[in-house]
Amino acid sequence: QVHLAESGGGSVQAGGSLKLSCVASGLTYRDYCMGWFRQVPGKDREGVALIDSDGTITYADSVKGRFTISKDNAKNSLYLEMNTLKPEDTAMYYCAVELDALTCRAFIFSATANWYGQGTQVTVSS
Repeated sequence: QVHLAESGGGSVQAGGSLKLSCVASGLTYRDYCMGWFRQVPGKDREGVALIDSDGTITYADSVKGRFTISKDNAKNSLYLEMNTLKPEDTAMYYCAVELDALTCRAFIFSATANWYGQGTQVTVSS
């Protein structure tokens, strides 16, 4: 069973930065993608960023140029560095793992994944 644990959320003012971390355990699969999605209560999930199994990185248009996703395979960790944060970035952020290649390619649009963690809250004030 895959377990994902996110950390690093918090409250910042607009223009500030945060770095989210996700530690994965139980990942015994050869091919999978890892990414971040976010969700505001009452709204649909929004895919934020993805690293595919071949290393391809994809971002949602809303975060391009401000967020950077990275991965440390040795530490089984995924990161999301968020700069120039805006109030509209306020959400619960979740780390996710997906095995299916087609679902990985659609992650930014569907934010669907086999597994995801409990989430970490990011609040950006104006």
